[in-house]
Amino acid sequence: MPKVVSSGNKKFIIFGGDNTQAGANHGNNADAYYTDFKNTVTSTLGSIPYKASIGNWEASTQSLFTTYLGAVAGKLNFPGTQAKVKYVWLDCALGKFTPASLSLLRNLDDQHYYIIDFHWPLKVSGITVDPSHVLSAAETSKFFAAIPTKVRDNVLAIFTHHGHKFYRKLNNIYPGYTKTKFFVCGCSGDYKCKPNGERGYYNGTLTINGATFSVDAFKVSVT
Repeated sequence: MPKVVSSGNKKFIIFGGDNTQAGANHGNNADAYYTDFKNTVTSTLGSIPYKASIGNWEASTQSLFTTYLGAVAGKLNFPGTQAKVKYVWLDCALGKFTPASLSLLRNLDDQHYYIIDFHWPLKVSGITVDPSHVLSAAETSKFFAAIPTKVRDNVLAIFTHHGHKFYRKLNNIYPGYTKTKFFVCGCSGDYKCKPNGERGYYNGTLTINGATFSVDAFKVSVT
């Protein structure tokens, strides 16, 4: 993590869930795991803001997640965008979106642009992630249907995790979503994406050119 945040101009850090492995050992060490994660992140990032989404390994310790890492779903102004872009994070830790997460989507307005993040990948056309680590077609449909039609072109990117690989699809991810980009950034933590043990970190860029906004992301190898 120090190598990642020391390069480039980092404005915001996303942790995509399974941040603490707090559900291991039946949650007996969850408090210590959360404390360790919080202290490590705070000391490493300094003044760089961050948000952590909740993953399946934290679903059974949601109260501790909220205590240490904040709400499991919400919306905030994306740093450096003068509130024009909103960052939205959702709770689908158990493979289903919570009612509160779907309600948040239904209330998005077309006065802003959005970057949306949650743990499980959507089931989109062409995805190559292990099927056991992808949301069902029904949950995927619920997600896309919850976003108002007038907002669809304002969803710049959707970031997901959990799939143990890096995957990107840059257009036509779902009927009616021609411009939205979709990413799976799931090679971090304990999971090794390559035999040599490289961990998965990702550089995302949010480019603003007048009234035009675009997002992209690429894998960064850090040993």
